[in-house]
Amino acid sequence: MDLLIKQSDALTGEVTVPGDKSISHRAVIFGSLAEGVSEFSNFLMGEDCLATLKALSDMGVKCSINGSKITIHGVGLRGLKPPTKSLNLGNSGTSARLLLGLLGAQKFNSNIKGDKSLSNRPMNRVMDPLRKMGMEFFSRNGKLPINILGNESLNEINYELTVPSAQVKSAIIIASIFANKNSKITENHVTRDHTERMMLAMNYPIFSDRDSISIEPGGKFDAINFQIPGDFSSSVFLIVACLISKNSSITIKNVGINPTRIGFLEIAKRMGADIKILNKKNLNKEPTADIQVISSVLRSIDLNDRNLTSSAIDEFPAIFILAAFAKGKSSFDGLNELRVKESDRIKSMAINLEKLGIEVSEHENGIAITGGVMKGGEIECFDDHRVAMSFAAAGNSSKAKILIKDADSIITSFPEFVQKMRQINSLIEIK
Repeated sequence: MDLLIKQSDALTGEVTVPGDKSISHRAVIFGSLAEGVSEFSNFLMGEDCLATLKALSDMGVKCSINGSKITIHGVGLRGLKPPTKSLNLGNSGTSARLLLGLLGAQKFNSNIKGDKSLSNRPMNRVMDPLRKMGMEFFSRNGKLPINILGNESLNEINYELTVPSAQVKSAIIIASIFANKNSKITENHVTRDHTERMMLAMNYPIFSDRDSISIEPGGKFDAINFQIPGDFSSSVFLIVACLISKNSSITIKNVGINPTRIGFLEIAKRMGADIKILNKKNLNKEPTADIQVISSVLRSIDLNDRNLTSSAIDEFPAIFILAAFAKGKSSFDGLNELRVKESDRIKSMAINLEKLGIEVSEHENGIAITGGVMKGGEIECFDDHRVAMSFAAAGNSSKAKILIKDADSIITSFPEFVQKMRQINSLIEIK
């Protein structure tokens, strides 16, 4: 699938976005470990989340889908069954890393694999702390495919996160559920806390304060009816498209505004973005709101705030688009985590921005971008959904058409992207 986007006169209207990707993954895992039947509405039907659902189904969990609602018949902490084949997780890094923490605590052995992109992403950052708990893994240089030896008797862990990653943290939390004693995790930088919030919503004994988390083993997950809020990361592409387009105003309804996820809002506001948060409420421990966006004159930014960058890590491709349309030279540092995403996102964005006439200077841990006039052209998204959607947002205000080649990766996280862009009057076509 190729996408062709041309400059729009104005973006307007109200729109919703599909369910949060991070929460949807966790809904499947914790719903499977619960005792009883859970229902999760507004589940993200993207390929990544469906990979997690398929993996748990392959281990004996009965799941059903009705529109955007999934029903999961939990099997309890020790009810999973050995899969009859390797668990194929496609392109989903979240599936792989969270399931390492779950599978290593089972009474059976297993194997996980993925596509070419996922098979090149680092997994030692997860396996190393899990090995300290007694898990055993065999892999090719710390990458998929990975053979996992089940161990029902895990040690507790007192671990300080060396990488600001919610996936690493969540894998350790999941493993700690099966440990012999209480475990503790200490964070030096803010990361997403969807795992902790969902466990609390399901009455599991987990306790957290500002920088530490304590997990009791052997607790119980209560079944739950849970409405998943709209995915903030998905909403960002619509926000960016509106901010850089003239005479535009949109409202995105019922979006998750978890404080560990919305660093983008602070960054965008520092750049002059006109964004308002309206109608705040809570759904099962997760805060949600409507986001109102008005086209804005943007200014450059110098950013090297580790806590702010960690709470906006997935949004940086979109932030780089804001910088490309801002007045002045923006600089971003401390972004080495972007090097190990679905693509090297610093390099992927730099290559494409230069193709479109934007001055870029890439360095090991960041990038500098000088705002200017974005010309049209053809770009490659490197099988990275966020790169593809970022340039689709940019196309609404580029001087000429932008053609995004091979953008099929978008369906991993936002299968309704083109439809939602058209809903706000974006001139986007599937070629």
